[in-house]
Amino acid sequence: MLVIGECVADIVQGADGREHVHPGGSPANVAYGLARLGHPTDLLTQLGEDRLGALLSAHLRSAGVRVRTDGAEGVRTPSATVRLGGGQHGDGARYEFDINWTLRPTPLPATDHLHIGSIGAVLEPGATTVLAAAEELRQGATVSYDPNVRPALMGRRADAVAHVERCVSLSDIVKASDEDLAWLLPDEPPEEVAGRWAALGPSLVLVTRGARGSFAVPARGDVLVDRHPHPVVVADTVGAGDAFMAGALHALAAAGLLGADRRAALAALGERQLGDVLRVASAAAAVTVTRPGANPPDEAELAAALAEG
Repeated sequence: MLVIGECVADIVQGADGREHVHPGGSPANVAYGLARLGHPTDLLTQLGEDRLGALLSAHLRSAGVRVRTDGAEGVRTPSATVRLGGGQHGDGARYEFDINWTLRPTPLPATDHLHIGSIGAVLEPGATTVLAAAEELRQGATVSYDPNVRPALMGRRADAVAHVERCVSLSDIVKASDEDLAWLLPDEPPEEVAGRWAALGPSLVLVTRGARGSFAVPARGDVLVDRHPHPVVVADTVGAGDAFMAGALHALAAAGLLGADRRAALAALGERQLGDVLRVASAAAAVTVTRPGANPPDEAELAAALAEG
């Protein structure tokens, strides 16, 4: 699989006032999660030749991710200060970003699936490169997308919605949180947004709702499958949505539903299969929230969580 998007060093400020640096960036987290689950994964990104860049690169490579860059010189490794709040079910993380995204066109490896999302798909000038890659690769690959909305970097809401929905129209699988949808389209219920997005082109739209579970809407719009999350003790929710995305792709890959030649089968997913996808994705997220930072499960940990669930 190929992931295109940003790496970000998350500088987490906990309730005790101490700072901890965790590898992050939604696309990088998805790449790491896929590799941990046994999928050969390439990540096209930008990293600086600095301490944070070395930390992020080592983290990704430790899981087997093949890290590719556009060869740009003088770039600074992106970072985000993450402030965690309290709460029984999560942290309500708030992000302050220090990021430039100037990804340049570069030769792309062959792949049967491409994942894009978050800052890399909206922040110019690099976003233009990401969308061009999606348009090129979707001829032979399925495409997944997670808007992972960061309001501080999205610009005007109307422009952000137009950009996000263009990404949706290029994708076969879309995953968003209810918080993403509430910021983008505050006057529409999440179920209505998911149904409308499914009509734009994707075969499947997944929506996560934190402690209230998740649901899936296929392109035909006649099935809604709800899955309650696994009950766990939450350390923090950083990276939970990315683990969910990686888990969903893992389940779809296991079912032989990724690749351009599998689009018809993906669009024909039934309620039982959708439930299985949500079950695997939810288990991956559940493991992740039990430990600090974006630390998704490997295959053995996911299998254990599914057995317990």
